[in-house]
Amino acid sequence: MTELPEPSGKVALVTGASRGIGYGVAEALVARGDRVCITGRGEDALKEAVERLGSDRVVAVAGKAHDLAHQAEAVERAMEAFGRVDFLVNNAGTNPVFGPLADLDLAVARKVFETNVISALGFAQKTWHAWQRDNGGAIVNIASVAGLAPSPFIGAYGVSKAAMINLTQQLAHEFAPRVRVNAIAPAVVKTRFAKSLYEGREEEAAAAYPLGRLGVPSDIGGAAAFLTSVQSDWITGQTLVVDGGIFLNAGVG
Repeated sequence: MTELPEPSGKVALVTGASRGIGYGVAEALVARGDRVCITGRGEDALKEAVERLGSDRVVAVAGKAHDLAHQAEAVERAMEAFGRVDFLVNNAGTNPVFGPLADLDLAVARKVFETNVISALGFAQKTWHAWQRDNGGAIVNIASVAGLAPSPFIGAYGVSKAAMINLTQQLAHEFAPRVRVNAIAPAVVKTRFAKSLYEGREEEAAAAYPLGRLGVPSDIGGAAAFLTSVQSDWITGQTLVVDGGIFLNAGVG
């Protein structure tokens, strides 16, 4: 890594951060001086992420996002290691199925909601009670443009992300004025999670974007850094669309 700035005194918990968007968020926060607790399912991937980000600034907790015991352990680890949890970034998510909602296995739908929505609420509850209720802070939920408009073949994922956006508004209302809560709605970002949406056809997929490329994790990391900074102190309950301009194509012309 490049030389890190002086510690900011702030601490973040970022879920699903061993790679992809979550890693990009953690990287952006570490780069400005924050200390970070990251979570993910794979211990080896987490260890590699900690090594890259810097073990003096980052700790990791392995587990499944929807597991209540894992949620508690992650918050406790952050508090033990750093003494506070100013920021929560709910990035952990899943999309295990492609196809129309008419044929969707409802057990799969429940799994999607457990991971994408209920886990975010669980982490928000735990960080609220552990630190933010008395000390303030910010929460950023990683939603999706699929939560803003119909998305063929990933309907369950889109519905869960629409729920995430509404959860953001509900928490913003309840947690104000102590804690700001916002969401980011990315379009396709080049990660392993999203590779089925562009693999083998990246140039064709990118051509649909007015800015001429797909997203990369650092694009979302920068947005998350903004929404957890003093520059966004009067912003709450909002969803920041980070989409390379793809929604502009919905117009007439």
